[in-house]
Amino acid sequence: MTNYEKEYRDFSLSVPERFSFPIDVFDKWENRLALFWTDGTIEKKLTFNELKNLSSKGAGAFKNMGINKGDKVLVMLPNIPEWWEVMLGLMRLNAVPIPATTLLTAKDIRYRLSAADIKAIIATDEEAQKIEEAVKGHSNIPILIMINTLSPSFSKGGMGGFSGWHNYIKERDKADAFTGERALSDEPSIIYFTSGTTGPPKMVLHTQASYPLAHIITGKYWLDLRPGDIHWNISDTGWAKAAWSSLFGPWNMGATIFSFYKKGKFDPSFAVEVMQKYPITTFCGPPTAYRMMAKEIPPEKFRFKSLRHFVAAGEPLNKEIINIWKERTGLYIYDGYGQTETVNVLANFRCLAVKPGSMGVPAPGFVVDIIDENGNTVHLDTEGDIAIKIKPKRPAGLFKEYLGNLEATEKTIKGDWYITGDRAYKDKDGYFWFVARADDIILTSGYRIGPFEIESVLIGHPAVKESAVVASPDEVRGEVVKAFIVLTEGHTPSDSLKKELQEFVKKHTAPYKYPRKIEFVDDLPKTISGKIKRKELKMREFGR
Repeated sequence: MTNYEKEYRDFSLSVPERFSFPIDVFDKWENRLALFWTDGTIEKKLTFNELKNLSSKGAGAFKNMGINKGDKVLVMLPNIPEWWEVMLGLMRLNAVPIPATTLLTAKDIRYRLSAADIKAIIATDEEAQKIEEAVKGHSNIPILIMINTLSPSFSKGGMGGFSGWHNYIKERDKADAFTGERALSDEPSIIYFTSGTTGPPKMVLHTQASYPLAHIITGKYWLDLRPGDIHWNISDTGWAKAAWSSLFGPWNMGATIFSFYKKGKFDPSFAVEVMQKYPITTFCGPPTAYRMMAKEIPPEKFRFKSLRHFVAAGEPLNKEIINIWKERTGLYIYDGYGQTETVNVLANFRCLAVKPGSMGVPAPGFVVDIIDENGNTVHLDTEGDIAIKIKPKRPAGLFKEYLGNLEATEKTIKGDWYITGDRAYKDKDGYFWFVARADDIILTSGYRIGPFEIESVLIGHPAVKESAVVASPDEVRGEVVKAFIVLTEGHTPSDSLKKELQEFVKKHTAPYKYPRKIEFVDDLPKTISGKIKRKELKMREFGR
């Protein structure tokens, strides 16, 4: 995109009556490189044609096992090559994959079995034991499909110590290929379980148009991908961000997906080494990853031969980190915004000036604004709800519903708008600025304070590696600002450092916003996608 105003004005996503991502998008890239996978020792490079053949055989195997159109399938795989193969195979059948992290416990799996009519579970042998524990005694035992990663006996046709499981590789290899068929564009395509602020996880249902097709907006405009690009997204396969940046976004544009299989927590030194070693052209990571790299890696290490574009999503990225990145690499990080319920909705785009710390401007295909509690747009620089216009026409890149939860679905609608649940304001240039999740706002002595602003100030102090700001109970003020802080190497907790940090915040923002309470911690609770669990910290503060 070279002219934002023209592209935004003229953009129209043509939604056909019937659509198949494998047939209409994926298969047409043919001999280009689709997947570059490595674990540091082994490398696998698969073209679109090679993955087409594998996934078509996989679709045939799934049919033989009894999986059909509309069946819900829990896909609980790490970022091994078979994850992409399985996802494509299920889409060829128009079955409905439910991607899930391998970190799920037996209790989590059992909840998903109860909430959704799951026909099958696909997992590795590493997860088999807890899956068997979860399905034990369940009224409707799903089809169990295993991909071996541990036991040699399984790959030779045995069950690797587990019974009642289908051997995916063995059954794929003997199956007839099924390249797929098109479904109606408003039919189900994928489901994600997403945790809300209260209650159990909700099922976000996307259609063929709202995710596989509409993620062309993500891949074309925000990721800025083109054929020949090699895109690395560090995301767990169970997070919707994997659909954004490790599946639909890149492949809509004919780009290559790069994946490095490595167990354990994110290692900033390792990530920088990978970006130096491999011909990666574009990179997507959560703000946590960028903060860790900027704070822990020496400036001279930031030398990347092939990288041309960096993006971040998941939660807001502090402008201090964006500025550090620009100083060290010569390139900005282009922050983007969306939800499990949407494709990319707001972003800093390459053709526009970056305003470090902002969410950017609306993506083509979306009318986005800030509204008040009555559904009316507010004045510039006035805080309100981030809302997406859904009338007179609902945009293609918006989910269909929370499956089986009409009340939750209806709560997202206010007049002509879909309410995201996030608070922000818009400036005179049309850029959006994040304030907080609606339920993260801190109310103290009549003031409303967004935690992100305080965290952004704190990250500018050399002693602060990470911080999370939440409300804490106070007899006089009702609530006060509390900061949980992880220190950088070489700094130790002390009362004098607390005082120094408080004065630092007072100096760089309105004095009433400073954290009256500070607690130093070794790490912060995070989701699998790297988002800070402020809710967990807040509940701890209020004794819940």
